[in-house]
Amino acid sequence: MKILVTGSKGFVGKNLVLELKNSGYEEIYEHDIDTPKDKLDEYTKNCEFIFHLAGVNRPKDPNDFMKGNYGFTLELLEKLKKNHNKSPILLTSSIQAELDNPYGKSKKAGEELLFQYSKENDTDVYIYRLPNLFGKWSKPNYNSVVSTFCYNIARDLDIKINNPEAEMTLCYIDDVINEFKRALAGNPTKKGDYCYVPITHKITVGELAETIKSFKEMRKSLEVPDMKDPLIKKLYSTYLSYLPEDKFSYELKMNVDNRGSFTEFIKTLDRGQVSINISKPGITKGNHWHHTKNEKFLVVYGEGIIRFRKIDSKEVIEYNVSGAKLEVVDIPPGYTHNIQNIGDTDMVTVMWANEPFDPDNPDTHYLEV
Repeated sequence: MKILVTGSKGFVGKNLVLELKNSGYEEIYEHDIDTPKDKLDEYTKNCEFIFHLAGVNRPKDPNDFMKGNYGFTLELLEKLKKNHNKSPILLTSSIQAELDNPYGKSKKAGEELLFQYSKENDTDVYIYRLPNLFGKWSKPNYNSVVSTFCYNIARDLDIKINNPEAEMTLCYIDDVINEFKRALAGNPTKKGDYCYVPITHKITVGELAETIKSFKEMRKSLEVPDMKDPLIKKLYSTYLSYLPEDKFSYELKMNVDNRGSFTEFIKTLDRGQVSINISKPGITKGNHWHHTKNEKFLVVYGEGIIRFRKIDSKEVIEYNVSGAKLEVVDIPPGYTHNIQNIGDTDMVTVMWANEPFDPDNPDTHYLEV
């Protein structure tokens, strides 16, 4: 299928074009403001589906709203009629089309133009009044409060909040693209004359700001967000996409002694803690047991032995472990245990505990294996 995408370099266009290519579409006509004029005539001769995403959001002259959001739509439709092309058209409009402002009026005019074109030419049109969109590649300090907050907070810049209680409806770019792919297949989500993206999220401006600020602090606390919450998961991905390119990495506190090191990596309240343990050759660590705390050990480099003894038994159980054969060893409660490096190199072990370390209740009791 030959697909025309107007506004192909914009936020939605860039995400859409790349996902269409990922899905195997090879003939994609990418049209943007810098595309040579004659190309639109060529594209409207051959295209079989149109994603009309081009539009004006923040012009210097308010008159440019109508020129960009209505005028270019009119030009596109005239060329399609000239070329006798009845390709289905998907138009991205805005919830502001219901408002009495220059931007909303221009979007409403574009919608009405397309509805009339559909009736006169027996062409399928899919008009989406989109809410506030967010995701990677949206332009900060432009028309997305999410991208602005992410960009500024990641750089320790101030953010402006007029009304923290104001509620917003947000829609994630991947959910938008998935819906557009359904429309491309002839199965848009529709209610009345308009189509819509079925997955949206509600949040206040104040909550949004605090959530994004918490992401920044997680590098210090080693926490990760609650990925069970769909909005939090999407916001966190978006926040990471706005990190300064010289700030992708962050240091961890290594607790180093003559035996090696122990470094906490990730902490969660409901999924436990992940740490990295490095033991030098011949070193034994552990010799303790837990009432309730349980762990998983995974040696990823070097060779070692993990030993267990039930605290009321004399029998010692041994497991040989090696980075050459990755296997997880569960550390049950009620067994004193240790891990010894029996190789010639440092031994690296990934350790998971079912709860983050609590110095006030460590649940760790010394006892030689």
